[in-house]
Amino acid sequence: MTELKPSKSARKREYLALQKLGEELIALKQTELDSLPLDEGLLEAVMEAQQIKAHGALRRQKQYIGKLMRHIDPEPLRAEMAKLRC
Repeated sequence: MTELKPSKSARKREYLALQKLGEELIALKQTELDSLPLDEGLLEAVMEAQQIKAHGALRRQKQYIGKLMRHIDPEPLRAEMAKLRC
């Protein structure tokens, strides 16, 4: 049986959702970031994005964070973010 791959539009929606989650991470304080289950590379990318002031560079960094998040399971992270929002 052949597996149906998600459409390009569906993949793009998922990638954009991960990038939006990454943008929410950028807005957090350091103590909140430390309490989240982030791998080292993703944490470094988020901390670097917090330092960037140039619009174009920040946009590229957000895209990079979204790319890194494709390789992790975002559900535990989403659950922890929901706890922080409450």
